Amino acid sequence: MAMYWLLFLVPVTAMLVPGRLPRRAATLAWWMVGALFAIVAGLRHEVGGDWYNYLRHFEDSGTYGLLYTLQRGDPGYYALNWAVSRLGGSVHHVNLVCAAIMMWGTVVFCRRQPRPWLALLVAVPYMVIVVGMGYSRQAVALGFALVGLVALGDRRIWMFVAWIAMGALFHKSAVLLLPIAALAASRNRIRSFLLVGVIGGLLYYLLLADASEALWENYVESQYHSEGGLVRVLMNVLPALVMLVWGKKLVPDPAERRLWHLVALMAVACLPLVGLASTAVDRVALYLIPLQLFVFARVPGLMPAHTGARTFLVFAVMAYYATAQWVWLTRADHAQYWIPYRMAAPW
Repeated sequence: MAMYWLLFLVPVTAMLVPGRLPRRAATLAWWMVGALFAIVAGLRHEVGGDWYNYLRHFEDSGTYGLLYTLQRGDPGYYALNWAVSRLGGSVHHVNLVCAAIMMWGTVVFCRRQPRPWLALLVAVPYMVIVVGMGYSRQAVALGFALVGLVALGDRRIWMFVAWIAMGALFHKSAVLLLPIAALAASRNRIRSFLLVGVIGGLLYYLLLADASEALWENYVESQYHSEGGLVRVLMNVLPALVMLVWGKKLVPDPAERRLWHLVALMAVACLPLVGLASTAVDRVALYLIPLQLFVFARVPGLMPAHTGARTFLVFAVMAYYATAQWVWLTRADHAQYWIPYRMAAPW
């Protein structure tokens, strides 16, 4: 358990250290932290609820040819497994690549926030520890989605679409984020709807069409209940409500505010649906986690500058996520698959 608290203490320490580093030193520090997180998440050994499923995927990929491997679904992920197997690597190297992509997206996204280290702290308890160490494919898709959301905030719709398409190669559920591009467009909205619709339809045909019936049965019609799904949805709903109420103060730019209002509405919409299909909604909610980073990195700014109120809110966010991490590690049913943390040798 100590390793998980070490990850949490890294952004805490960065926030408490007085003064600012020069730009180049700050950039180096961020990428060193990203590398540390990627190594801890990627070189885990027998950690995560799906560890043995991913191990089986890797072993199967090494048995068959590339074309057969690509037909199994999520072609990006299985192609990575095939390539690593052919190069003599192990499942740990596959996980390391997946964790590196997730942390690349996390660093890019956090550094665009007004309080980047606070954003990283928010990411640690669930996005880094649970998703990054438990759902390798979704972690990659989320990493690409984070970079895509930065592009979309800069009004680069096509870059957003490209990054989401990359993420969908690793977990097809990422295509669910594509409508945001059309809905958030402030100019040429009709053209955006048409072109995003065409690309979305193409990705659906290539990645989802053959598996749509099985996905519906597994995630919606099955009686499987996602433990903790409601709690994780509520963790998105809280910042969503903050965004919807104080959006103008949090995000002065109207175009960027429209984007995050849409994400907030999606998060709120998950709440009444979680009781109907908890597993499906829980998986969709993974892609809404960036809302937590975006909002809570801005919440202290709601208070006047140079007041103790801002500091209080920063510590309140820190305490909230420290509590969330403690509760998950000590009370969650599936935490047993993360504890104790074990690391594999990189060779």
